Amino acid sequence: MKEIIIATKNPNKAKEFKRIFDESEIELKTLLDFPDFPDVRETGSTFEENAKLKAHAVMQKFNLPTIADDSGLQVDALFGQPGIYSARYAGDHNDAANNAKLLSELGGMPMEKRTARFVTTLVFSNPKNDDDLIVEGEVKGLIATLPEGDDGFGYDPLFYVPEMDKTMGQMSMDEKNKISHRGRAIRKLEDEWQSWINW
Repeated sequence: MKEIIIATKNPNKAKEFKRIFDESEIELKTLLDFPDFPDVRETGSTFEENAKLKAHAVMQKFNLPTIADDSGLQVDALFGQPGIYSARYAGDHNDAANNAKLLSELGGMPMEKRTARFVTTLVFSNPKNDDDLIVEGEVKGLIATLPEGDDGFGYDPLFYVPEMDKTMGQMSMDEKNKISHRGRAIRKLEDEWQSWINW
């Protein structure tokens, strides 16, 4: 059976990828299957550079096709911040502190100037392909003045999507997957990976 590694230790993230691969033909693994593999330092200056660093490090170690992603929030009024630092904006992977810092930075700003986007870049690397397959997805919204909703993680409770009239923290997983940045990037990957991959 062919194997593909999803370069994440997050089982929820891995689940989103599973639906685009035929599990009767392909075995999907994650970094949870390789607990001794060290964290890859994300030293890139863009989402694409960080995703490439992860994909290439895992692919080279295990000599298997590997998918990695990097995602983040870009707020227009903050000149694209927190961007690649989204997960560690105020403290490493501390959602509450990150959200509090974002609200503080935007304090008093009117709603129409609180425009933002969530971005995901996916990089699919394969030892037998010369070039990576790179796709991007984004969703546009506004940063709410107060967190709303208990679902999701990260900045979801602050990210208001006008077309849905709710924050990502108020959406069901199905609603979120339909419009989310990662969902959109994965659908692009679904359209392209079979014609790209060289088994």
